[in-house]
Amino acid sequence: MKRGLLLSLIICQWSFSPVMAQRTMTSVPLTSVQWTDGFWGERFGVLSKTSLQSMWQTWQTKEGKGFNNFLVAAGEMQGEHHGPPFHDGDMYKWLEAVASVYAVTHDAELEPIMDRFIGLVQKSQRADGYIHTPVIIKERNAKPSAPVTSADASGPVGTATGTKNDAAFENRLNFETYNLGHLITAGIIHKRATGKTTLFDCGVRAADFLYDFCQRAPEELAGNAICPSHYMAVAELYRETGNTKYLDLLKKFIDIRGMVKNGTDDNQDRIPFRQQYRAMGHAVRANYLYAGVADLYLESGEEQLMKNLSSIWQDIVSRKMYINGACGALYDGTSPDGTNYTPDSIQKVHQSYGRPYQLPHSTAHNETCANIGNMLFNWRMLQATGDAKYMDVVENCLYNSVLPGISLDGEKYFYTNPLRLSDELPYKLRWPKERKKLISCFCCPPNTLRTLCQAQDYVYSVAPARIYINMYGASRLETRVDGIGDIILTQETDYPWDGHVTVKVERLKARRGTAFDLALRVPSWTAEPAVSINGETVTSQPKQGYLVVNRVWKQGDIITINMPMTTTIVEANPLVEESRGQVAVVRGPIVYCVESTDLSAGIDIDDIALPIMAQFRTVETTIDGSRVMALETEAYVRQEASWSGLLYRPASTAKQKKTIRLIPYYAWGNRGKSEMTVWLPAAY
Repeated sequence: MKRGLLLSLIICQWSFSPVMAQRTMTSVPLTSVQWTDGFWGERFGVLSKTSLQSMWQTWQTKEGKGFNNFLVAAGEMQGEHHGPPFHDGDMYKWLEAVASVYAVTHDAELEPIMDRFIGLVQKSQRADGYIHTPVIIKERNAKPSAPVTSADASGPVGTATGTKNDAAFENRLNFETYNLGHLITAGIIHKRATGKTTLFDCGVRAADFLYDFCQRAPEELAGNAICPSHYMAVAELYRETGNTKYLDLLKKFIDIRGMVKNGTDDNQDRIPFRQQYRAMGHAVRANYLYAGVADLYLESGEEQLMKNLSSIWQDIVSRKMYINGACGALYDGTSPDGTNYTPDSIQKVHQSYGRPYQLPHSTAHNETCANIGNMLFNWRMLQATGDAKYMDVVENCLYNSVLPGISLDGEKYFYTNPLRLSDELPYKLRWPKERKKLISCFCCPPNTLRTLCQAQDYVYSVAPARIYINMYGASRLETRVDGIGDIILTQETDYPWDGHVTVKVERLKARRGTAFDLALRVPSWTAEPAVSINGETVTSQPKQGYLVVNRVWKQGDIITINMPMTTTIVEANPLVEESRGQVAVVRGPIVYCVESTDLSAGIDIDDIALPIMAQFRTVETTIDGSRVMALETEAYVRQEASWSGLLYRPASTAKQKKTIRLIPYYAWGNRGKSEMTVWLPAAY
């Protein structure tokens, strides 16, 4: 029997083994945590008061296109569809960011903005739950051959009419499932933030459309899983509703990937997922896939999935990930692993993981969406296992490969994140060298925005009779925990600039004599932090990266954590050819770089060599109004002549010592056009 037919027979049996959820911890409710001060308090202020509104204004311009597409699809404006087909998803991601901020601030100005856009979504969605503005607009603009009614399941839910036409999934590069996934997720977040179900109901209809389509045409749907946000979306919909129909659907999504004809490594569907043990292909598509599969493991406990995910994770972090948590090294590359129909051929891949240790600096792609996907994957692995090594990656991504995607003023964005930028590179790369307010491929800006607006949701997790502190930052947690009761915890700290953290039990309503755990993450960058409770030293040792303290806690208890925050000079595996003989600088969770703005006249970023025993001093400063901690040290400046017209020449030994400054990588490019490098030649 052919594999495709066999899979069809299996998949059409819509039965699922009993749910065996496999998780160590769960997230706290959306409204439970808020930043109170410090690093993330400042960033959240910019995001909530500037970035959301700035992007809303961008959407409403002629160049913004995405909002205008919904105006046309809803029948409020005449016109054609403009922009890439994934613009719908970009709008949904922006809406999710707005809802996430509203959950914390209850800013009255945000509600009518959300309601305005949601009204257009409602009017644009077909009765069968399908919504994709290029198709909806085409149907509206077609001359009607027959009235379209709800029974036809092809016209918009609103007052529009059009030609009866089920045009879903005609081209996998239309990104329809990606768009629908972000709609479903935005609806869930909006419901949790506001209590309203307007957008949530649209998301449920979209999920039901996917469910019905998967029943009647699984092979066609399998071929349309491009950047599969819908995997994570239906998992969250299952958690929100408790309806196992959506968990069944998630399992089918993973199963039917094996039905794809002429699959590619680029889209991770050349072979069924359960046969994959390495990270491959387009890094955004890959990381969204891995996060979605991790969701299935969380809810099903299928051991084979964890075998795949653990192997893939190890491949990423030990051979294919940049020092800042970024992924997808190559603009374009090839997969030498063949295809499922011509084994001796190669395939083009783009935004690709590439081969092990293939990590260029200047031509690194590192799309921000891929870095966000890496973070989402690791967050789910943390929830499944309780192992802090995954939270180390989440934190690394947040500070060093997601935060760089937005300017400090909150209005401009990167698409790619190279680790070196030189004006002397003799060819033009595909994406801008400076952050821009509007990028032609606009997927990263709203994705960056929603991720950073939700950063507080990663600080704490809970389990029965246990609270995890995953990340440090001045914040307040107010929630109810099974086995504990109602509790308020606060953090006071200048993290990530200082490793001193004070955690206080501000309020506790628990049954008298009830003991419970506080699990304090010990970041991998620190050595043996000093922990005390009410001045008494804690001597227990961390397990899986968490120091767990069990006691009968009382209101007013104070936990003090001191993590030595030293500056470390880091080298790469010698198989990373572009980093051989070079070093990078890391302090605490922050990756640093040298920016030409901080160099004296006549000194180039390529002239600097860093002594392997360099000593650093911290210098507090501001960049574009944002407080940062810079580093200064003595380095060698090589006195070199121009390389113009030369490929090789005798090595020069002429050099002199000068003081140089390094700044956090996330802060580069905020003082005008500049050159930058993370890796520097080492001087021994």
